[in-house]
Amino acid sequence: MINQTVHDELLAKFRAHYAKAPTVVAYAPGRIEVLGNHTDYNEGYVFSAAINYGTFFAVAPNDLGKNRVVAGDLMHEVTFPLASATPVKEDTWANYVIGTVAGLTVIRPQTAGFDAMFLGNIPLGSGLSSSAALEMCTAKALCALWGITADNVTLAKIGQKAEHDYAGCSCGLLDQISSLCGEQGKLVKTDFRTLKVETVDMGADVCFLMCNPHAKHALVDGQYNSRRQACEEAAAYFAKVLPHPVTALRDVSWAEWEAHHAGLDPIVAKRAAHPIGEDERVIEGAALLEKGDLDGFGKLLNASHASSQTYFENSHPEIDRVVAIAQATPGVLGARISGGGFGGSVVVLVRADQADAAKAAIAKHYQEQTGKPCDVDRIVPSKGASVL
Repeated sequence: MINQTVHDELLAKFRAHYAKAPTVVAYAPGRIEVLGNHTDYNEGYVFSAAINYGTFFAVAPNDLGKNRVVAGDLMHEVTFPLASATPVKEDTWANYVIGTVAGLTVIRPQTAGFDAMFLGNIPLGSGLSSSAALEMCTAKALCALWGITADNVTLAKIGQKAEHDYAGCSCGLLDQISSLCGEQGKLVKTDFRTLKVETVDMGADVCFLMCNPHAKHALVDGQYNSRRQACEEAAAYFAKVLPHPVTALRDVSWAEWEAHHAGLDPIVAKRAAHPIGEDERVIEGAALLEKGDLDGFGKLLNASHASSQTYFENSHPEIDRVVAIAQATPGVLGARISGGGFGGSVVVLVRADQADAAKAAIAKHYQEQTGKPCDVDRIVPSKGASVL
């Protein structure tokens, strides 16, 4: 599900800026994380969905011996070499493109440059993974332009490496996999040990709302990376004290955490509790969806958010307020923070026939309580990235 207005605006701006039409246009959606927070890099499980907000990337070859990319909202251009590009310190948005290009040129080195422009409608800082959408539409467009054949896992890992090496965020593969593997009307269930991806139909009785209170969201200030380091420290500890192999927190049960967490630094123990509990919630959630127990599935979203608050401490006061308002709203089955945390958005599971009333009520009560707006929109699980 693409936004034709944004697509047409990009084409017009591309022609005006470069005085030519693009050769290839690709699109990649953002994502919501429904259940399974910070489990991807712990080799665990996640329910997510590609969404009806995304980013377009238009590109054409040039004979300049360099690459040019323009952010269509800013109409600002960044130039970088064909190969061996290093991260830029200004206009850091370009690093997501530069890092993706670096990964693709490992597969097939390039001797000619390109002219590119991107434009999307994912609210920046909303926790809906505008960065992964940019990486994946860049990858799809350039693969088509350069004749590269690569599967989704390969492209996802290229995007992840761009995050690690160019943007400074030690993320897992959740965002890229979700953007690539989404299907209309379905959740994406991913096992991040095997990278097996399944899609699960939610049915027509429920839908999602995205609530964005414009809480500051930034994962590259050390908070995300420190949480990941704590998880890795905890996994190393459990590998020593448990009688079975442990390579990641996915291998530790909640009962084992309860029995052995006293041997950890208290902060590290708290951090580990969150992804361990999340893995069990995803497994339970899959069983509930199979039975059609949407009320039970919604309760797992509530439990997930409580774990984010108590154990991982990756929520935010404005996010917590939205969650509390949503959970008290008629028709809402569950609500939680979506994404890495420390700001961003709230995902709300709501009965479809009460979605419009819930949307209005959440926005109204947040405005009354804070004096600030909260954008609330219906989210439609959507098709993954593609060349148009």
